[in-house]
Formats: sequence, C-alpha cells, structure tokens
Amino acid sequence: MLPTKRETAPNGSTIVWIIQDTYEGNTFFDTFDFYTGPDPTNFVDQQTAFNSSLAYVTTDNKVIMQGDNTTWLSSGVNRSSVRISSQTEYNMGLFILDLDMAPWGCGVWPAFWQVMTLGGGEWPYNGEIDIIEGVHDNQHNQVTWHTAPGCNLTQSTNITGLIVQTNNVDNLQCNAFINNNAGCGVTEWSRASYGPNFDVNGGGVFAMKWDENGIAVWSFYRAAIPQDIVNGEPDPSNWGEPDAELASQSCNITQYFANHSIVFDITFCGDWAGNSYATSGCPGTCENRLMDPSNFVNATWIINSLNVYKQAFSAGVASSAIRTYPILAMTGWIFPTIVFLYIVLVSL
Repeated sequence: MLPTKRETAPNGSTIVWIIQDTYEGNTFFDTFDFYTGPDPTNFVDQQTAFNSSLAYVTTDNKVIMQGDNTTWLSSGVNRSSVRISSQTEYNMGLFILDLDMAPWGCGVWPAFWQVMTLGGGEWPYNGEIDIIEGVHDNQHNQVTWHTAPGCNLTQSTNITGLIVQTNNVDNLQCNAFINNNAGCGVTEWSRASYGPNFDVNGGGVFAMKWDENGIAVWSFYRAAIPQDIVNGEPDPSNWGEPDAELASQSCNITQYFANHSIVFDITFCGDWAGNSYATSGCPGTCENRLMDPSNFVNATWIINSLNVYKQAFSAGVASSAIRTYPILAMTGWIFPTIVFLYIVLVSL
C-alpha cells in the first residue's frame, strides 16, 4: 500500500530516503573507532573493551556497550566505559536507531550524538547534535544542539516537546559559548523516552532527520514504531510532529552543521551528571557512587541496528491511463466519410 503522503522538494519532486549505511550485528564495531582521550570516565581502547566485555555482540546479534559493573574501585578512581565514533562522516541524512535498552542510573550520563571527530574543524563551529541524552533516573530524553553564535531555535516550530529554559525563559540560543554550554534543547514529553520506563517497554526507535530545512527528532516506543520504518522505507511525513526540531528559519543548517561522526558513549559523573547529582535525589555523592560496581548494572546500550538513509528525489510515477489526443478526436471522422463518398460515386 502506498503511503498517504510524501515529502516534496521545492521543485515539486518527491523525496524518498534510500539506505546508505547499516550498522548491526557482528560487523557493527568494524567501522567505529574507540576514544581513549582524557575524560572523567576511563574510556578504554577496543581490545580492552572486547577483553573485558564492555563491548561485544551476542549470539542473537544484539550489540552491547556497557560500563564496568564488576570492579570495586578506590575513592577517586575513574570507572571504565566505552565511547565510540563512526569512521564515516555525514552531511545530512536520516538516522534511525533501534535499541532495546539505553543506559541509566544515578551518576550515569549516556549519549547518542553527532559531532566532528576527525579533525579539520574546531568545536563547536561544525555543530553538535545530541539525539539521546540524559542523566540519573530521568524519564524524559533531552535533544540538544550546540553551535557557534548565530543559530537559534524557532519558538513557533510545531513540536511535541518543551524548550529547555534558562532562568524560566526559553533558551533559544544554541550558542555553546554562553549559559555554561547549555546549547538549545528540547525535553521530550514522553516519560518512556529515557530511563527505566524506556527499557521496561522494550526500548524503541529514535529517528533524526537532518536536511537543509532543519534537524528534527522523533522517538517511538516499541509498540508504536511506524510500519514504514519496520519495512525499511522510512517516510517522516507520516510520523506527525517531531518531538524536537531546529528549523532553518532561525538557523542556517548548512552553515552551522557539517562533517559529523556518529558517537555513542556512557559517561560517569562528569559535567552534567556530576554537577546535578546533589539535586537528583540520588544517595551520597557521585564520587562515592562510582566505587560500587553494582550501581551500574543498568549502564548498558543494547542496540539492534542503526540505519543511515540518504535523500533522493523522484519525479513521480507516470499515469497508466490512456491519453486522449485532441487532434485525433477532431479528425477521426474523416476516413469513414471518404469511404462513404467513394461508395456513393462508384454506384452512380
């Protein structure tokens, strides 16, 4: 059955999304690099991650990334975890992540995001898109953009989420150099978009569409995934209003976002989870929380697939109806008339 509607380009052609890259199963880690740079979390290299079961693929092709949940630590020691970034850089696309579980827990700060990682540009001048991000036991996912000055959220954009506020005022500026690098963010409305409720409901799908018109994010819990996504023929025009969107009206998308790698990580404490810990309702301090490995049994990504689609254009399907040509309709009587006159003349 054909979808009820399709996205259209300014020239009237139909927009379709065709598969570009698929990350899944035993080949998932083949085209990702493991980050080991300085950080409050001890991000380990690929071999260490594999040897210590911080990264692996199950027999049923589930991709697992997790923080260390077996080692007791002394006070002040950073807990081991993983952060990976794709070797391929992207400029626009449709990114669809299907996962059974995203990390959560007191002191845990996971993210699925995009940023330039391969050199050639200084952060934040090529932009950053945080698609899944949260801390502690939060229930609502937060979508955030960090940019150079001059890129802003459009307050009138139709979204289902709520714009993150600073001092009770909508923070529309994505400028990473103000408000302690808060960027501009939108909190999803669904209480199943992050944390334990997301996992209990069997996970789901996050979709991010990035084109010259804007950057939009949708999330769907497992029972509500659109059939076009299931069929591998995604059509964002059928998904309703996005949870969050950075529209081109107040931000030149092609100017502020370019050359992004896909990043997954699980950070412990750090700027967000560490600084917010005292008001989170979590026990003790974040530093003390790090010592006991049993505190991090839910700090795990379980990923089914990540599909990246690129935009293509179709002029549409020509009608199979028989065309009527007016000139033939006008002259169709001529031949029978000539035959009739010939018969009459012969019989005289």
